[in-house]
Amino acid sequence: MRAMILIKQGSPLVATDLMPRQPGPEEVRIRVETCGVCRTDLHVLDGDLTEPKLPLVPGHEIVGRVIGFGSEVTGFAVGQRVGVPWLGRSCGHCPYCLHAQENLCDAPGFTGYTIDGGYAEECVAAADYVFALPEDADPVRLAPLLCAGLIGYRSLKLAGDPRRLGLYGFGAAAHILAQVAQHQGRSVYAFTRPGDRDTQDFARGLGAVWAGGSGEAPPDELDAAILFAPVGALVPPALKAVRKGGTVVCGGIHMSDIPRFPYADLWGERVLRSVANLTRADAVEFLALAANMQIAVETRRYDLSDANRALQDLRNGAFEGAAVLVP
Repeated sequence: MRAMILIKQGSPLVATDLMPRQPGPEEVRIRVETCGVCRTDLHVLDGDLTEPKLPLVPGHEIVGRVIGFGSEVTGFAVGQRVGVPWLGRSCGHCPYCLHAQENLCDAPGFTGYTIDGGYAEECVAAADYVFALPEDADPVRLAPLLCAGLIGYRSLKLAGDPRRLGLYGFGAAAHILAQVAQHQGRSVYAFTRPGDRDTQDFARGLGAVWAGGSGEAPPDELDAAILFAPVGALVPPALKAVRKGGTVVCGGIHMSDIPRFPYADLWGERVLRSVANLTRADAVEFLALAANMQIAVETRRYDLSDANRALQDLRNGAFEGAAVLVP
């Protein structure tokens, strides 16, 4: 099979021919239809996440068709469309796994980081972390749901029940979550790079009641804010933007250092918290929700061989929404 592999962090991906791996007893073999390109992939390539399996096939927003499975796998059929997210396995016996918090597992595996992912024509995944997807949907638009959508959904769950929600960094995750939030009757306030009028117009086009630069104060006090931009300097203004008792959620797996800020910005029982990975329950809930609403997923399609260009375009903010690789 053809694959794009990371040999050394800090270097471009290399196009390579690999022998497909046969599935183990509890694994599913998948022909990849599409794989989303996530900012976490940049963190892996750049060395911000320091313990990848090398060489590595990146990619953790995988949509594909089952082409085989191990002897102990049930519930899947050859030809069925499935998805594979970031959390690729958990140990099942640590205190977190035993209390429905496998996203905090002490010995996890991550797709496209410690497990080969979807920047390839095929992949193999643990059956417990493979999810059924709609057969008649566009696989390009499904791919971003497997991380951008899932992490956004978990971030919203941890934000409480906000009526006025701020989203800092209006990229792949935020443009999906904005639609989910509005579907639930919430008002969305979008924060972008200062002066980025195109993205602000994009956010308003998706129903945001206000859009402005990340350093601006919104016209209304927020109940919660979610930071998708991996910029620690956004935490203090986000805390200033939320009301007393409000919550600021850091939705990324990596973020630059948070600068010092006055205790007064946190006081008033404001909450600052992070989101780590996802649970299988999150996936089941969100994918069911997405199937029952019309999410307009904005995508830019790239051939698998153009993965390096897709990553660079993501880094440069060259498109709205999400990049998706198609083998």
